[in-house]
Amino acid sequence: MTKYAFDLDGTITKVETLPLIAEALDLSDEMKILTDLTLEGKIPFEKSFKLRYLVLRNVPLKKILEIMDGVELDKDIANFIRENKKNCAIITGNLDFWIAPIVAKLGCESYSSRGNLGENGVPVLEHILRKAEVIRHLKKESEKVIAIGESFNDVPMFEEADISIAYGGVHKPVGTAISISDYVVFDGGALCRLLKML
Repeated sequence: MTKYAFDLDGTITKVETLPLIAEALDLSDEMKILTDLTLEGKIPFEKSFKLRYLVLRNVPLKKILEIMDGVELDKDIANFIRENKKNCAIITGNLDFWIAPIVAKLGCESYSSRGNLGENGVPVLEHILRKAEVIRHLKKESEKVIAIGESFNDVPMFEEADISIAYGGVHKPVGTAISISDYVVFDGGALCRLLKML
């Protein structure tokens, strides 16, 4: 069995979701800068996500879920995942509580950073996902793992996967991701056609 491992933000989604949430605090510009630096690998993902979490935890969970429910998905990729849900997985550093509406729409398994609900229903960050560990886990139960992503945070996933695809549907993939990928694709429809061939 082939397993397709998709990054979430900027791959399945047509936008980076954390800056969207930050708009609720009027901090979208600041969050975008931090997100861009993370995508480029100028700030380690774990450190960056802790900082972004500390900002966004002040947004009520109900509001975050409303925002995430309205996030636009790449139609071709979303349809591919729904049609192949048993063979697809979302692998994201984003928080499990926050991405729940998107995961529910796609119906596939997901691996993400995890939290617990603390006082006043605010998610408390407990574990930040390491993408390479997930790929190693998936390889134990699959004949082949194909990883799809675009940012510096996806590089460890690419290094472990059997096949890696740098996808530039929203952002141009970072140079490091391109340099170690087997394929580079810039359109959701083309990506799905390639996945069907592999």
